[in-house]
Parts: sequence; structure tokens; C-alpha cells
Amino acid sequence: MQAYVLERPAPIESRPLELVEIDLPELNPGQVLVQISACGLCRTDLHVCEGDLEPRLPKVIPGHQIVGHVARIGDDVTDFRKGERVGIAWLHQTCGTCSYCLGGNENLCDDADFTGWTVNGGFAGYAIASGEFLYRLPEDLSDTQAAPLLCAGIIGFRALNLTGLPSELHSGKIDWTGARLGIYGFGAAGHISIQLALARGAEVYVATRDRKTHQSLAEELGAVWVGDTFVKPPVKLDAAIIFAPAGEIVPAALKALDKAGCLVLGGIHMSPIPEFEYKLLYGERVIRSVTNNTRTDGQEFLQEAARAKIRTHTETFHFEELAEALIALKHDAIRGAAVVSI
Repeated sequence: MQAYVLERPAPIESRPLELVEIDLPELNPGQVLVQISACGLCRTDLHVCEGDLEPRLPKVIPGHQIVGHVARIGDDVTDFRKGERVGIAWLHQTCGTCSYCLGGNENLCDDADFTGWTVNGGFAGYAIASGEFLYRLPEDLSDTQAAPLLCAGIIGFRALNLTGLPSELHSGKIDWTGARLGIYGFGAAGHISIQLALARGAEVYVATRDRKTHQSLAEELGAVWVGDTFVKPPVKLDAAIIFAPAGEIVPAALKALDKAGCLVLGGIHMSPIPEFEYKLLYGERVIRSVTNNTRTDGQEFLQEAARAKIRTHTETFHFEELAEALIALKHDAIRGAAVVSI
């Protein structure tokens, strides 16, 4: 099969991924071989390719928002059948025995594997997944539309749920009527998260820098206010999420938070956070991070996404255009989410 292999981390503009021909991966018990049809692009892929995340697997194949069909099933897999459409996400497998796994926090497992970082991912014709970590996808979304749900969507969902906004169900859904939520950075995760937040009844205020791509999409999707990253929203926010990997946004977002508000940092990597005055945190404001996701996050998100009729806005690239797609992603030239069709 053809696959893009990372020989060594380097700036994405230098095109560090090399397209090579390799053998199909071997299947072990409990695993599923998936023939890939689409793979979403994520800033985490950039962090892997450029070395922001320490290399963990020599000549790794990046990519972790994978949509495809089951090509072969290993022993001990009973939940999936050949030909079934499935999704592979960032969390590849956990140990299942540590205190985090047993306590419902498998996203914090110290011995976890991650698709496209510690095990090979989706910039290829086929990928291996654990049968216990596969997802079924909403049937009314195409492969390219479904791919961004598998990281941008799941992580956005977890970030929303960590804001501290009410989580009680009313008439079968979470009710955030009247809540004021800020979103900083409006790429793949932002444009999915706003749809969930609006479906829950929140008012959403979006701060992002690019007028042509990101701000215009935020307006189309229903943001009540859209402004530049460092422009203060016209109201105090009950909660905010930073999806951009830029630490300098943290003080600006804290200034926009009301007392007891929570600021959620939604990325796996972020540039240094500058020093700021304690008064920005005072008033029982909270800063917290998002670390990976659990399988429950993925399952609950996909169910809510189907109910809310989430629609991803995607730019699709051919497999041979992967380098150009990653460069465009780095420079904020993607409106919504980038997906490679394989």
C-alpha cells in the first residue's frame, strides 16, 4: 500500500512526509484492518510532523481522523463485520488496568497508544485499529464529512463539557439557554463546537483572526458576535474555550470571563502562556486543559451530533495533495476542516 511516512520532524513547508510503498500491516487478535477512504487533518498532525510532540515511533504514518471500511477482522473481535463503515480516532488503545482506566479516566492513561503518533495512522491506504476503540458513524454524512468528527468533534465535545456549564438533561437534551460561551480560534474544532453549543441553547461569541475564512464561517453558523482574537466581546462570558495553540490568548480570554467562569484549553500543544496579573484569575475563575478523550466521549458525541444534525464544512484534497493541505492548515487557509480523500 502507499503511505506517507515521517522520516524526521521538520517544518511542514519543507514537506517532511515521504510517499512510499509498504506492506499491509499485520493483524493481531483483537484488531481490525480498515481500508481508508478519508482522513481528516488536525493541528496535532502538524505537531507530530514538526516535532512539537516528541517522536515516539520511527517512520510513523501520521493521521488520526480516519474513515474507512472493515477489510479484515482479527480473532476475538465480535462487534464489527467485514465491509462495515467505521471511524478510527486519536485514542488507539489504553492499558485498561491502571487507576485512570479503572476510574473512568482512560484519557489520562500513562500507557496509552495514539493513532498517528505512537502507532501508524491514516495517511495511508490501510490502518490497524483495536476493535474496542472503533466507532460507528452517522449514516447521513459522507466519508469526508464524517472524518473531522473523530478528533475535532470529539475534543470539542469534551471541551464543551468541561466548561462547567449546566450538564443536566431537560427533555432529553442539555439546556444551556442564556449561557454565554466564547470560542477562541475557529478551525475544525471550533466550527463543530459552535453547532453543538447553539443546539444546547447557548449564545456563542467567537474571537478569531482571519476575516475571510474563520470569521465569516462563524457568522454563517450563528455566532451572536464575531471579532478579532484580542478584541474584548461586548458581554462577560460564562465560559470560554481556546482551540488555537497560542498561549498569548489566555490573558485576553480571562479578561472576557465573568466571575466563576471557566477557561478551557482545547489543544494537545500550546505555545508558552505569558505572565499575567493575578486579578485576571481572581473571582474564582478557572483554567483547565483537555487531555485526549475517552471512548464514552466519542460515543456520546456521535449520538448528540446525529441528533443536532451537525454538518461539517470541509475542504477536500486528493491524497497526492497532502503536503499542500498541511501547509494550508498551518497558515489558517482552511475554512472549516481539511480532509484528504484516499
